[in-house]
Amino acid sequence: MGTATLSIDLDAIAANWRALDRMSAPDVQTAAVVKAGGYGLGIPRVVQALAQAGARRFFVAVAEEGAAVRQVLGPGPQISVLSGHMPGDTEMIHDLDLTPMLNSIDQITRHLESLPGHAFGVQLDTGMNRLGLEAPEWEAVAPILLEGRPALVMSHLACADDPASAVNEAQLAAFHAMTDGIGVPRSLAATGGLLLGPEYHFDLTRPGIGLYGGRPFEAATPVVGLSLPVIQTRAVAAGEIVGYAGSWVAEGASVIATVSGGYADGLPRSLSNAAVLWDGAIPCPLVGRVSMDLITVDITHLPEVPRSLDLLGPYQTVDDLADAAGTIGYEILTGLGARYVRRYAEGAR
Repeated sequence: MGTATLSIDLDAIAANWRALDRMSAPDVQTAAVVKAGGYGLGIPRVVQALAQAGARRFFVAVAEEGAAVRQVLGPGPQISVLSGHMPGDTEMIHDLDLTPMLNSIDQITRHLESLPGHAFGVQLDTGMNRLGLEAPEWEAVAPILLEGRPALVMSHLACADDPASAVNEAQLAAFHAMTDGIGVPRSLAATGGLLLGPEYHFDLTRPGIGLYGGRPFEAATPVVGLSLPVIQTRAVAAGEIVGYAGSWVAEGASVIATVSGGYADGLPRSLSNAAVLWDGAIPCPLVGRVSMDLITVDITHLPEVPRSLDLLGPYQTVDDLADAAGTIGYEILTGLGARYVRRYAEGAR
């Protein structure tokens, strides 16, 4: 088979959610962020695993993702849409009982006029300058919105992955100033904020990347493995080039494996001449450029030609690979390609 295999440990996702739930302060609810197709791992199975672990509130980026989650969960669990109430979303929000996190005066007007009495939340901007109402806007509309009992009032930390950043305390102070005494549930912390400590937890935490084994949750159980099949090998003489633009030149006689996987599968070109694949515990350097469908790997030192090489697994996490690519684990995870055969494991723990 020429297709790479992406192995996904559903028990690990559930274990990570339970671990983060235990780290949340007492009486704080732990939700689950499943946007981007469950961070690239597949909505149906990921959501089922999280629901079985105990998650009852889920966050998605857009209403269409909310529809996919509702199809899996059925009625009951709350599904919050971070992009809010966009034009064209009204029927979906109503029919599927989605909870939009309203981000602007326009969205507030749209929601209250088109779906009076329907559940909603509010997102506030406490300094990230991305989504949410700024303090003067919130002050103007809060009396009206709070009469409707929002399901949640939330904000998002910009620098939670850096515990030493002064931005965290500034945003915490801003959130207190904007929301203390409002009498409705509040949320400020995603994975990084949850790890900052209980003063950031409020009534609900929203872990995302930590569920899937990524930083900054260093204690996370690894979730994914990626095994790429070897298509062909060839002997390369000293001085010969490998791959586009001849960016790698053999210093001596070498054996090069051409492996199925490329930037069409979410492997950034920045991994060219920078990444390592693994044959068991033996590292094998990626040589030459990452192309659309193929990469080339130096296996000269292996005793025999392997059927496949691991790009993600026990010796290399998504964050390790991200470091090699000069990016972050989020981008590696969410970019994992549709061509991979996804194999789900559960029941081991």
